[in-house]
Amino acid sequence: MTAHSLDTPQFYLTTAAPCPYLEGKLERKVFTHLVGERAKQTHEDLSHGGFRRSQNIAYRPACENCRACVATRVLADRFKPTKSMKRIARNNRDLIGVEMPNTPTSEQYSLFRRYIDSRHDGGGMVEMTVLDYAMMVEDSHVDTSVIEYRRRGTDSGITGRGEGELIAVVLLDRLFTGLSMVYSFFDPNEHKRSLGTFLILDTIERARRLGLPHCHLGYWVEESPKMQYKARFRPQERLMRDGWREIDA
Repeated sequence: MTAHSLDTPQFYLTTAAPCPYLEGKLERKVFTHLVGERAKQTHEDLSHGGFRRSQNIAYRPACENCRACVATRVLADRFKPTKSMKRIARNNRDLIGVEMPNTPTSEQYSLFRRYIDSRHDGGGMVEMTVLDYAMMVEDSHVDTSVIEYRRRGTDSGITGRGEGELIAVVLLDRLFTGLSMVYSFFDPNEHKRSLGTFLILDTIERARRLGLPHCHLGYWVEESPKMQYKARFRPQERLMRDGWREIDA
């Protein structure tokens, strides 16, 4: 048996399974493990090629006769919010996000559970246990953190911290090329806040403040209604056959 170094990624192909985005389609993924001393650099290189991370695995679609999933990243320093986005940002000025280590908590899982049960009932994540959630958050060999959003405290101007109940969470990877939103969830009862949009806006702003060029949003699927929100954040780049191409209109 041939032994492979942990620093040399080995790629594998999944079996076909129902596509979660396009009815009647089957999906396959190519994936590799992000382990060893070169995990961060491998993650960086593969992200440039359109791969995403889930725990210690980097993956990308490898479907036969289908290229619907398009890797998408927002140009942070040139991003121009729409009027409605500016209104959403104003409506959430009472929230403050604090960066934390990627350590799962029972409070996070409680919010995650309410979000999944409300927004994704019947989806693949609905059966995730507290252990599954913990693995999603902490099983990372790259630069990963959690942003917790709470209402601003009376001393937030001094400490930059919020107080009160947890409103939203973003699981975030930091790359040389930008911030990658691995997963986000929020209080499903806070309908008026448009928290999904707000969390993207805040992550774009975080990337800009850090001098990072991109905010990675994952895959955009033109024919999937639940993916259309990603197209609203312009200018953005999409990974096409000839490389990353800017989309600004």
